[in-house]
Amino acid sequence: MPRRKIRVTGAPEAPLRAALAALRAELGLPQDFPPEVRAEAERAAKAPALPSYDATDVPFFTLDPPGATDLDQATHLSRQGTGYRVRYAIADVAAFVVPGGALDAEAHRRVNTLYLPDGRIPLHPTVLGEGAASLLPDQVRPAVLWTIDLDAEGRTIAVDVCRALVRSRAGLDYARVQREIDTRAAEEPVALLKEIGEARERQETERGGISLNVPEQEITEQDHTYVLGYRAPLPAEGWNAQLSLLTGMAAADLMLAHGTGILRTLPAAPDGAVARLRHTATALHIDWPHHVSYAALIRTLDPHHAHHAAFLQECTTLLRGAGYTVFRDGVLPAITTHSAVAAPYTHCTAPLRRLADRYASELCLAAVAGQAPPDWVLAALDALPRRMADGSRIAGTVERECVDIVEAALLKDRVGDVFDGCVVDVDEHRPTAGTVQVDSPAVIGRIEGDRLPLGERLRVRLVRADPVTEKVLFTVA
Repeated sequence: MPRRKIRVTGAPEAPLRAALAALRAELGLPQDFPPEVRAEAERAAKAPALPSYDATDVPFFTLDPPGATDLDQATHLSRQGTGYRVRYAIADVAAFVVPGGALDAEAHRRVNTLYLPDGRIPLHPTVLGEGAASLLPDQVRPAVLWTIDLDAEGRTIAVDVCRALVRSRAGLDYARVQREIDTRAAEEPVALLKEIGEARERQETERGGISLNVPEQEITEQDHTYVLGYRAPLPAEGWNAQLSLLTGMAAADLMLAHGTGILRTLPAAPDGAVARLRHTATALHIDWPHHVSYAALIRTLDPHHAHHAAFLQECTTLLRGAGYTVFRDGVLPAITTHSAVAAPYTHCTAPLRRLADRYASELCLAAVAGQAPPDWVLAALDALPRRMADGSRIAGTVERECVDIVEAALLKDRVGDVFDGCVVDVDEHRPTAGTVQVDSPAVIGRIEGDRLPLGERLRVRLVRADPVTEKVLFTVA
């Protein structure tokens, strides 16, 4: 599920970069890895547990943002009769991490890779996460290899998963792939990304699922001031995301059939939350007829349009109830679906960046083999939802604080100015406090006032903004 993505450029001593460094210290975020963890990672990088099945003849490719080196997935797409075959290789972190060791304990402490505007704090040491375990081009790597056959309409008809040695032939980025597909220059395994991706998008529409194409904010320092820009996702990013969703759904189905697993679940959004979004849509001049569902509306939005981009960002509030659900011994949980996916779903495709994915892979491998999951998986399973929830809270705090710092830097020279905007949220327990979406620049900040009309347009005055000492605060003008 999407998070707000913000990238920042500029010298390390710049005020914004300094404020982000202070945030890392204030939140006690981990920096370097302890010596014993680095030492274990170095040893593991030299001697991983390698599978016997060799799939290095399959010409996989990876697809990631430019410069990415923590490569979790490699893909090969082909035609299979009248349908398709999706081969999806996922980095096999368990081939390197010994259960109960220092490396395993550190991963349980960190839980997720944390993303900040000026860099990231990785789940695993670089020698693994960006080296020996990463599916880098022209390197033989252990992987968890999914083979998923689809019919002509993109429906799943067969699933297999096993351990295998794989080798990526090319590390591609989204812009290149989009350009090659648009100009018909892509070879078939890449060209099929569009065909299969669009088929899966149609399947998503059929089942009522939702994918949010939230734009990425970029803050650039120019002449000692900051400039806000947006980058809307390319279609190729959405097609690639559909392959990850496909694998996560297949994994959930395997675990449910086997009776033991960990799901990513999300209850349906309460009517009140959707009603609040309708007010925001009205304020942003987005036409949302009452007979049109939320899922149908999302598919009409263009993230290149500023008001649509702002609304898509607000839509992420409906995803806040997502969590992890464990089940065992055939006793299924009350909720097995993720309402945004509109199907059972799990996280399994990013083990270099997310702890739970390593466990999901092991559970699926056991399910296909008709075996009991490894003891180390079962021993850790019940504690995983709470651990992942704690990690998500830290990641959410980091994200919110970074947004506050970045927007304060953007507006620090405009205190006293008046802006057009709309109130997109009001505190239920404190009706004089809320959140305002400003039109230009497109920032979201706190607002205080005696009357905060949810979803209505109004003029607001900026009363404070300093990336080092104060968050952004508006009042009704």
